[in-house]
Amino acid sequence: MSRTAAKRPADTVKPEDPPLLPADSEDSKLTLRLKEYLKPEDIAQVWAAYRFSAAAHEGQMRKSGEPYITHPVSVACILAELHMDTPTLVAALLHDVVEDTGVTNLEVAEQFGKQVAELVDGLSKLDKIEFQSATQAQAENFRKMLLAMSQDVRVILVKLADRLHNMQTMDAMSPDKRRRISRETLDIYAPIANRLGLNAIFQELEDLSFRYLYPMRYRVIAKAIKAARGNRKEVVGKILEAIKQRLQEMHIDADVTGREKHLYSIYKKMTGKTTTFSQIYDIYGFRVIVKDMPTCYLALGALHGLYKPIPGKFKDYIAIPKANGYQSLHTTLFGPFGTPIEVQLRSQEMHNIAEAGVAAHWLYKTTDAHLTALQQQTHLWLQRLLEIQSESADSLEFLEHFKVDLFPDEVYVFTPKGNIMALPKGATAVDFAYAVHTDIGNRCVAVKINQELAPLRTELHNGDHVEIITAAHAHPNPAWLNYVVSGKARAHIRHFLKSMQTTESAYLGERMLNQALRALHADTTMITDESWQKLLRDYGAKNKEEILTDIGLGKRLNVMVAHQLMAMAGEQGERHAKHTSKPLGTITIRGTEGMAVQFAQCCRPIPGDPILGFINKDKGLVIHTHDCPAIRKFRVEPEKWLDVEWDPDGKRLFKVNLKLAVANQRGMLAKIAAGIADAGSNIDNVSMEDPDDSAYSNVYFTVQVMDRVHLADLMRRLRKIPDVVRINRVKGAGNEQRVQ
Repeated sequence: MSRTAAKRPADTVKPEDPPLLPADSEDSKLTLRLKEYLKPEDIAQVWAAYRFSAAAHEGQMRKSGEPYITHPVSVACILAELHMDTPTLVAALLHDVVEDTGVTNLEVAEQFGKQVAELVDGLSKLDKIEFQSATQAQAENFRKMLLAMSQDVRVILVKLADRLHNMQTMDAMSPDKRRRISRETLDIYAPIANRLGLNAIFQELEDLSFRYLYPMRYRVIAKAIKAARGNRKEVVGKILEAIKQRLQEMHIDADVTGREKHLYSIYKKMTGKTTTFSQIYDIYGFRVIVKDMPTCYLALGALHGLYKPIPGKFKDYIAIPKANGYQSLHTTLFGPFGTPIEVQLRSQEMHNIAEAGVAAHWLYKTTDAHLTALQQQTHLWLQRLLEIQSESADSLEFLEHFKVDLFPDEVYVFTPKGNIMALPKGATAVDFAYAVHTDIGNRCVAVKINQELAPLRTELHNGDHVEIITAAHAHPNPAWLNYVVSGKARAHIRHFLKSMQTTESAYLGERMLNQALRALHADTTMITDESWQKLLRDYGAKNKEEILTDIGLGKRLNVMVAHQLMAMAGEQGERHAKHTSKPLGTITIRGTEGMAVQFAQCCRPIPGDPILGFINKDKGLVIHTHDCPAIRKFRVEPEKWLDVEWDPDGKRLFKVNLKLAVANQRGMLAKIAAGIADAGSNIDNVSMEDPDDSAYSNVYFTVQVMDRVHLADLMRRLRKIPDVVRINRVKGAGNEQRVQ
């Protein structure tokens, strides 16, 4: 929220200042709510926090014209309805004092304790840090808040209450700001509330966001619901009475109520299934609350005897709870006049958790086993957030993974031991592997789904029995990023690939730097740790590995770094380098450097080909053949070219493009494939030109060979096949060279 008053210096904040609001304002409502469940000494602490906050925010106004203190009091009221504990309410009243006034976090800790100070710190934005963009600043603030939440979930409970009150009072803001905040709420805060089981807050955040994002659609649906409410009032009343009567006949004590779907859920159903408002029959539903779990199933049987159930419309969330701990039986029945009726059946404990989610820990002081399981489940989710954070390179990437992890829909699958695991809708076998354990994900090679082998990209469905097959030397494949959907899987795959590239690039960079130093006849004993520290300060780098990685990736020239290191070592070393420098030596290419060394796609060099290395700032060291036509445009930058040579002991397979002219005969592909296999080579890709009326066709193969000798042997074997007219090695676009 925008403030109209400047920040006050800390020494003007007087905790003993009297309340600034009239007795009939929000503070009196808050008092009534606090008396319901807090002790007098706890209430006194809350009011001490109120007086402190009121003094700190004195003179500050909201855009609506109200005193700013009305906002933290309203946030505390929302949390008091959830019966949150005293530190949470105190933090709610103080949540903006560090950010918007001269009060420091140390003062908060001295006045109200370390626990409250940590909650307030988790809610304060990172105003002191300069960011490159507003998006990056927003992402870093989310990251800070979510990491604080992983330590103490009360941080996000206060933030959700803060966002709810801001959404309730957004009319005074500009339309652009309303839309931006509503989009953020719909993308981040509403899904978090849903994930934590805070159903009432979740629904209100969605409806308010819908109202400001699509005001016309909101008004149309609200008007339609109001009209439908009047039209169906009599029918709903009759069904309600019939349900109550049937449960009484079965001696089932139950609380039966009608309920109305919230606006945004109706809108999502209309857009998701492309249905009209008149086709959505479950706008009104019924909720049956009974004493315990067995009675839920008894009541279900009674209702199925009253109205016929619609096949395929029954869901048992008691046996398999949702990831946020939600439990209920859902059934859809054929009601009177052919009207479908949606009914939810749950116990009182399930209802408590459905309404309050993780806040039920404070709202209902109970030893209920399911509540304990919910807390454990929430703890695991928060720990997963920490894992994702540790694998993410920056705040924007973390926010991306976090958004992915907030899928509202889940698919439930079974582990080999029969345990149930909830995954995001659309999850694949790779997502499952990472959900079990990071090491399982990193080493998975195959999967058995319902005892049958399947590809790792296979999408999982409810009830699938999934078993992951691993190999000790396997590692993540970059292609997995194209189909994984969970934040954890995506973060771990990216982290592995980045780490591998960084390690390989640093190793290559070290070799390139040593090559440059040798060319300068540098006395490496003169290059001390102090020289490196000076260089790090000049470059603004964190460590030596960062500079070596930059050299390997082509972001820094090895010759320049070598000269600067010599300069750091002293003028004598630099003069020595000027008088004794010689051309750079060669770098040996083993073919096992991984992502640090790229083999150009235009010419596909293999051992035996004369080669050159070009330092590309995006790809690192790229290897071309001497006669590659693509290198002509790079000749203007001679300082970026390096002499490279093949390691004579290299055993890696390299890709080569071949073009074969063959007769249009049945079985030709099979004969050629057999010939390639007999030569000890693999086929990586094959394609054909569309055949015309000619008796011959061109077939293009990408094959894997060890070197030019291996390639020559392969081509000799293929020439011996009858009806193979011509065979060429293809280099670059339209550049074909005959290999004898």
